[in-house]
Amino acid sequence: MGCLVSTPKDSGGNRRRPGNIGEVSVYVPGLRIPKSVDFFQSLGGHLSKTLVERLTALRTRIVVMAGQEAPTITRTRRKTATQHGGSTLADLHQALEDYLPVLLGLVTDGSQLQYKVQFIWVNQEDDAEETAMFNAWYEVLSVLHLMAMLLLSQANLLLLPRTSADGYQPKVSEESRRASIDIFLKAAGYLDCAVRHVLPQLPSELRRNLPVDLAEGVLRALCLQALGQGVDIQLGMAIDSTKATLAVKRRLACEMVKYWQQAQDNIMNLPLSNGWGEKHRLFIKWKYIEAKAAAYYYHGLILDEGNTEKSHGMAVAALQAADEYFKESKRACEVFNAAHPLSRNPPVWGTMKYLSEKIPKDTSSKVRINRDLYSYEKIMETAPTLPDFALALKPDEYQLPPADPSWNENVQLSHIGINQVNHDKR
Repeated sequence: MGCLVSTPKDSGGNRRRPGNIGEVSVYVPGLRIPKSVDFFQSLGGHLSKTLVERLTALRTRIVVMAGQEAPTITRTRRKTATQHGGSTLADLHQALEDYLPVLLGLVTDGSQLQYKVQFIWVNQEDDAEETAMFNAWYEVLSVLHLMAMLLLSQANLLLLPRTSADGYQPKVSEESRRASIDIFLKAAGYLDCAVRHVLPQLPSELRRNLPVDLAEGVLRALCLQALGQGVDIQLGMAIDSTKATLAVKRRLACEMVKYWQQAQDNIMNLPLSNGWGEKHRLFIKWKYIEAKAAAYYYHGLILDEGNTEKSHGMAVAALQAADEYFKESKRACEVFNAAHPLSRNPPVWGTMKYLSEKIPKDTSSKVRINRDLYSYEKIMETAPTLPDFALALKPDEYQLPPADPSWNENVQLSHIGINQVNHDKR
């Protein structure tokens, strides 16, 4: 059940894309925008006027806010950002949270009302301009996706370096870094819930016809991206800490590789052909290469602590691999920024600021020291396998809220109406 309508990309101008999205620490592949629906036409004969009016008001608020802000919300807007992200982001997120419990009344206990309304959303990563479905679970999925994208946008604002009060190089405060980790886990929780609890509610035919923005692979990749960027922040904080050991840093770097590798595995075969989608793929590729540079660097430092010729040789090979991946990551970054919509890097900070200085220096030093012991061929042997650690960072446990209490009142009114009809018949 649930009719599908997809509009080709050349059919209209609803999808407004910026030519440049400014500085990017966290990539957000555009914001899907809801289009207006007429709840009175679809539900007027099934629900109380009060409930239909409430559904209409809550969703109209989202349509207006998303329509006004989506074209600019992905751009860097430092001046309007509050301490914990943009106020617009928070307002739109709150509007979605207010709407979700009322929306869920349409799907409670398998209600047939879930098939009465045609919900329409403008896509960003899919070739189709927009996708419409007569299925309220599609609306729930779209709401969770937008809530996650708003959080990733908020994290991007938090992680753009700002000029410090002392006038030194721009940096990201520890408070912002810690807040961003919480945001990443919350966004991952929305996406994980979407994959595990909402997608299964849709018939297989509708799942196959979802826009690529909402494809299971993209949702999983976004979830893993959030976790990978969370670990990146953790690694940066460990680098700044005098108490964090090399073993801790290596573990975090190796975990980061696994998150980005899994993200790439989920997205690589999807038809992400347009601007936002292709740029999304390039972002994940860049971050995966960057993570490997960090992991091989710390793995090399630990191997170098060994006392055997073999361990030193493996350390050199690992550091050499780190240096090659670091160079490759810079090229991948350039390709990402050059892809439309254009973007640019913020001032380097955190993990990559440290590693951009240490990897070339330490690799050069180790290769020079060990040049007499090891031939060039031996140094350039295949890099040693990275240790395999269990992934520690997990999405927040997010559960869909219960249906709004106003639905109970609607059921009571329905019973009153039925009883009144029966009384009139008598």
